[in-house]
Amino acid sequence: MTPSLLPDDADHALLLGRLHDGTGPRVVAVRGDGVHDLRGVSGTVSELLERPDHGDLVRAAVTGAPTWRTQDVLDASLRQDRARPHLLAPVDLQVIKACGVTFVDSLLERVIEERTGGDPARAAEARALIVEALGSGLSDIRPGSPEALRVKTVLQEQGLWSQYLEVGIGPDPEVFTKAPVLSSVGPGAGIGVPRASTWNNPEPELVLVADSRGRVVGATLGNDVNLRDVEGRSALLLGKAKDNNASSALGPFIRLFDDGFTLDTLRSEEILLRVTGEDGFRLDGRNSLARISRPFEELVAATIGDHHQYPDGFALYTGTLFAPTTDRDVPGEGFTHKPGDVVEIRSRHLGALVNTVGYAEELPRWEFGLADLFRHLTATTG
Repeated sequence: MTPSLLPDDADHALLLGRLHDGTGPRVVAVRGDGVHDLRGVSGTVSELLERPDHGDLVRAAVTGAPTWRTQDVLDASLRQDRARPHLLAPVDLQVIKACGVTFVDSLLERVIEERTGGDPARAAEARALIVEALGSGLSDIRPGSPEALRVKTVLQEQGLWSQYLEVGIGPDPEVFTKAPVLSSVGPGAGIGVPRASTWNNPEPELVLVADSRGRVVGATLGNDVNLRDVEGRSALLLGKAKDNNASSALGPFIRLFDDGFTLDTLRSEEILLRVTGEDGFRLDGRNSLARISRPFEELVAATIGDHHQYPDGFALYTGTLFAPTTDRDVPGEGFTHKPGDVVEIRSRHLGALVNTVGYAEELPRWEFGLADLFRHLTATTG
């Protein structure tokens, strides 16, 4: 039987997504064993979320007869059977943004990448030196605080200050554009790692979904696939490290906020990761959002405001605690992906996002863009 991608309390959740029915994408809602077509409600997820009554519209839609069976859609999605209705990434016109270095554990790994120039063979030695120098006290420092400024001064005097420490404990978080509009892949799809990369990893993350006013209206899961060797060579290569074919995975659904599920619910969410390789290798990880160093509101405010607007809303990766150091092949070189790795990211309230790693150059090309979406919407609305 196909594993469930639904949240533990799916019967009480407002789940919004996108489905390809063979002719193009449709906005859908899910409740129990039914997937409901929202064609008569909205043509895009972005448009729907701009409406103040979007929750009521979804709630009303799932009371009617479903268009597809949930299990059939999940099965087709995980098998990537494109001849049947299958799930897509649950956002469409939203810009895909991301925050980096929001947890001290991953902060230290970014410093290690920088110090080793992206060379995994030097990672273990660099990790030991940096942990000895910095210790674990950074986890209790509030970014941008006077205490953080004092730590910065001490580390600068020791020659240990880093650009990653700047965004990790400095006044401003790192916010960047992860992927172009419509380029993210959904559950079951391949996720891309370029052939040239020799040190890379998944990044299991909570992704907040906001409307054009910056109001967070729901959340989903994301895999911010990262090339550690590329970013380690230079932070100016961040675009090359982060934005490749199928390097942004989102899903399975956007869970909309309601009386029983709010932003506060997510402050203690545990996001679990499992990587299973064709070589028998297994890696388990955890992203504990209670340990994030900046509140969600601060990350959102750094993304949208008088300094930057998003007329169609945005999806915001919030960073990860997880930074894999488990050796896979060569002792001291840690973890890196291999083609065929199955990556499962799961949380209690958001369900499961499952993808399989492949070479970015060999995965299906991204060919459905904004012009195609507009043509499809024009054809289906007459």
